Amino acid sequence: MNAVFLILVASAFLTAAWNQFSAGDTQTTPMDALSSAMVESAGGAVELALGLVGVMALFLGLMKIAEEGGLLTILARIIRPLMVRLFPDVPAEHPAMGAMILNFSANILGLGNAATPFGIRAMQELNRLNPVKGTATDSMVLFLAINTSSITLLPTGVIALRASAGSADPAGILPTTLFATVCSTIVAITAALAYRRFFPVVPTGGEAHADDEQRPADTEVEIPASDSGYPLWVSWSVLGGFLALIPLTILYGHIISPWILPGLMLAFLLFGVARRVKIYEAFVEGAKEGFQVALKIIPYLVAILVAVGMFRASGALDWVVAGLGGITGTVGLPAEALPMALLRPLSGSGAYGVMASIVNDPAIGPDSYTGYLVSTLQGSTETTFYVLAVYFGAVQVRRIRHALAAGLSADIAGVIAAVVAVSYLYG
Repeated sequence: MNAVFLILVASAFLTAAWNQFSAGDTQTTPMDALSSAMVESAGGAVELALGLVGVMALFLGLMKIAEEGGLLTILARIIRPLMVRLFPDVPAEHPAMGAMILNFSANILGLGNAATPFGIRAMQELNRLNPVKGTATDSMVLFLAINTSSITLLPTGVIALRASAGSADPAGILPTTLFATVCSTIVAITAALAYRRFFPVVPTGGEAHADDEQRPADTEVEIPASDSGYPLWVSWSVLGGFLALIPLTILYGHIISPWILPGLMLAFLLFGVARRVKIYEAFVEGAKEGFQVALKIIPYLVAILVAVGMFRASGALDWVVAGLGGITGTVGLPAEALPMALLRPLSGSGAYGVMASIVNDPAIGPDSYTGYLVSTLQGSTETTFYVLAVYFGAVQVRRIRHALAAGLSADIAGVIAAVVAVSYLYG
């Protein structure tokens, strides 16, 4: 992240300086715009973090109920056959397993706000297993790579925007999004496993921070062989039931989506009551942690969002688009959609703004090839730099090893898969 941070800021400064000397006398100079972008991005980062406080308090409160009721252990046992192969360094019934499963489930359903608190909780649990504090473990990198691939089944926000733009088939991006996100997830997992040999963990004598929460030793017990998990047929039955939801989601996604969040909250509370959990006390205890974590990530968000804001405001992004637009247009990625592909890993709000402007442009529209492509990109890729900043910032990991390389590999695969799918169906 040190190199990425420097490259973004330096390229923005040099581009703005070049434009400053070549623009002549103008009312707003490039350097003025760059200065304004720095201040606005810093303020926006703080507003974003504060906006997460309520959401994180809500979902971490619900997760605390689930944890005290044993839901995370139940989920970990069900998905054990897959998870123990993907994350062999994590004990099968460690709380990290359940938290990761909840995070993946929220992402699959397009619940971005719910996925972030679950993901942060998973990172905190993984960090308790981390022998070298401040350095990402293989499990952390793989978890982040899967997150940056944006494994999404129901991109509800994109569908809603397409409907508001007058699309005749707002949910038409479901098959293209599903194809793109599956491809990017496969590449993310492959890249995280393949790249780790080039980024070994170098012990530094321990860098445990005072604010690192250490789980008491007596809570990390070995799982007896007789309690290793549910029978294999149970896991396959649950997986089969989940896969059976895919066609239902595609056909009735617009009907199901408004019920997801309220139903999720009621389900957690009823589960807690059934397991005799004091749901109010547990919720408040988890919400306190959500408040603290949201404030902890502010410095990391300020750093990455200021760098991205400078890169956009300087005109450096426009130069990249101008240089690549003619080339990418020949392979199915028009110049109008290129800013979307480039911005998506850097800025979620910036990419969303590009998509909204394209689908609402009367000359393009939501049901054109470009409209379908940018909608698929928004629904099937993730803001990689934001995810890395938030999740690693929550546990003070500064050496991210191959996490960025794996995430960007997944982003590239997602763009290629989106172009292939949209070209085949709507080209």
